[in-house]
Amino acid sequence: MLCSMPTPSTTSDRVWRVTQDGAAIRDEVVAIEEPLAIRIDGVVASVTMRTPGADRELAIGFLRAERVISSADDVVHAAADTGADGVDAIDVRLGDSARSRFVTSRRATIASTSCGLCGVVDINRLIADVPLVERSGGDSRLVVAASTLLNLPDAMRREQAAFERTGGLHAAALVDLGVAGGADAERAIEVCREDVGRHNAVDKVIGWATLRRVGWLGRSALVVSGRTSFEIVQKSAVAGVPIVVAVSAPSSLAIDCARRAGITLVGFVRAGAMNVYSGFERLEGKGG
Repeated sequence: MLCSMPTPSTTSDRVWRVTQDGAAIRDEVVAIEEPLAIRIDGVVASVTMRTPGADRELAIGFLRAERVISSADDVVHAAADTGADGVDAIDVRLGDSARSRFVTSRRATIASTSCGLCGVVDINRLIADVPLVERSGGDSRLVVAASTLLNLPDAMRREQAAFERTGGLHAAALVDLGVAGGADAERAIEVCREDVGRHNAVDKVIGWATLRRVGWLGRSALVVSGRTSFEIVQKSAVAGVPIVVAVSAPSSLAIDCARRAGITLVGFVRAGAMNVYSGFERLEGKGG
């Protein structure tokens, strides 16, 4: 399965199941949430609460979103380690230019499953700091059929193996729209990852694409299983992903960010319908 991870992402616990007929103890599968430290040349750059699995991809995707790195060429080494405190870590060694960017970085982020932009409070600065997706490699001429976008969340849902067992994980997927078409959306999903945090799942798929030096991000779509926050759109803009498709609603800041970056932002993709909040011009035919 595209969403499967070799590291266990679930565990089991005993719970009380209560119904109108009474209560009983049963075993329940739950998603694992544990800390991961991302260390740059021995310095902790971030600690995020995540679902174990694809940790190296998560670290690389995070560093790309933070614009510490722009490609896999900026990474000399990245490997898993466990610190003396027992916390899982990814140790990253950067090339000279990326190391300089990290040293002069304005902030270090301590991220939880609901936060990735702690310490940044100026909304105008946030929006202004988001790059145009075309400058990050996004294809300005990309046009996609509405039917393709409508089919993507269901295609991703069929690949969410851990969610099927727990009901407690978000997912993100990258779709190569150069091979997508109509109902055959599954074959266009190049990678899918699950995590307790939406932004972690996004970092994992972008990290996957970065490490593999894929050449199709500029014609891709990012699909997310829940709502769309500012951070998800910002990560897409930095990676050069021109379309974001979500099952649920975007925030107002996500919409502003998408319009600023030139990203097509689609939400509430359900039952053959969707809302297009920005970038409507990328839809083939554009409907009536």
